[in-house]
Amino acid sequence: MSEETLIKCSNLECRYGNYIAASNVNFQLNRGDYLCVVGANGSGKSTLVKTLLGLQKSYSGKIEKAKNCRIGYLPQQKAVQKDFPASVFEVVLSGNLANKKFFSFYTKADKELAMSNIEKLGIQSFVKKSFRELSGGQQQRVLLARALCAASDMLVMDEPVTGLDPTVTDELYTIIRNLNAVDKLTIIMVSHDIHRAVSQSSHILHMNKEQLFFGTSKDYMKTEYYKQMQNVETCSTHCQCDCDETCKASHIIMNHHHHTSQ
Repeated sequence: MSEETLIKCSNLECRYGNYIAASNVNFQLNRGDYLCVVGANGSGKSTLVKTLLGLQKSYSGKIEKAKNCRIGYLPQQKAVQKDFPASVFEVVLSGNLANKKFFSFYTKADKELAMSNIEKLGIQSFVKKSFRELSGGQQQRVLLARALCAASDMLVMDEPVTGLDPTVTDELYTIIRNLNAVDKLTIIMVSHDIHRAVSQSSHILHMNKEQLFFGTSKDYMKTEYYKQMQNVETCSTHCQCDCDETCKASHIIMNHHHHTSQ
């Protein structure tokens, strides 16, 4: 691998026991790249991400990572995470554990990094609050700050905006884009929002239990895969309700029923 390459996959096949969840995966990412992994539900996106992180051990092929590459991970939120009994500062600070070989006390540098990421995410006003008392959007900012404590090189996220309202979703996408564009953090994000994916990311990996496409977002928009994803995820006509222009321009079918049922 070149010095600029952070991760490279060659003929990767990810498995659950005898079940092949993702196959024929071949791609590489350089420093500063922003990759969105797209595809239908059950297409192997999350399994692939967990395999890249070493959380899913059953695979064949080759995964190469840059030496000392520090990766932060923001998984899909679970109920247990939302009810975590700790303060915001404690949750963010715990992100430093990912880079410790064994349990040790937090250092001054750990605490300074936690506060730096708290300020970067704009959550310092409730740093002493209990995590469980926060809204969904606030909790996701806290968990992103936590992931950043481990992510000096790469940030991996699995559907980070699922369940959030449109305003909070916009805010988080802006934050993620700035982390890539300003801080030069390499991003891998699993996403169901194909329009955001092609407008924000530099590269697209399209999965359907195997790799169908890897390349630039610009090239992906020329493919039939992109056209198919547009048809699946967005309304072909404007919404007929009294919502704003943003809603009309990008209505997602899965959220559309609350208008049509009225």
